[in-house]
Amino acid sequence: MAELTRKEFYQLALECRERALDLARHDQHRVVPAQCGLFNSWLAELMRYERLASNLGKLERARPITRWHVMGVAFLLWLPFVFFFGDQLSTTGQRVLSLVLAGLLILIYFLPERFYGTTVEMLEGKVLRVVEALEKILLSQEMQFSEAAFFRVKENLQIAHEELRQQIHLAH
Repeated sequence: MAELTRKEFYQLALECRERALDLARHDQHRVVPAQCGLFNSWLAELMRYERLASNLGKLERARPITRWHVMGVAFLLWLPFVFFFGDQLSTTGQRVLSLVLAGLLILIYFLPERFYGTTVEMLEGKVLRVVEALEKILLSQEMQFSEAAFFRVKENLQIAHEELRQQIHLAH
């Protein structure tokens, strides 16, 4: 565990602002694997700090599983059923099996991505939790910032907080 210094805290507040603005550019209901990867590496960095690890200990990693990943796996499982079990069934049974499995593929396609992956909206919620944890530390005066630095950090966190809240609100 590393000690969270004022310089690192200031940098984290700035990163929160940048992440909030960056996430606002993406579709809220889609999984963006690159953003999930960035968040996971950032979360690992945040967990190095003792003060943040205690506040964010239950924050889960992002799941970069897209619709096409799930569809690809379902299709790869669908092929053996059609080829191996299709020979053992009558013509009517083959048709029924093909229709049922094709229906399952279509059903999987229409499942919202939030069921199996971490959407941008969910990422925004996770970043919002980080922002709120940083605000809590900032307002407790533990970091002993100068007045100018305090207000600069507070401004960065407020901008990030407002942007994230707005994007989450717009997604509903």
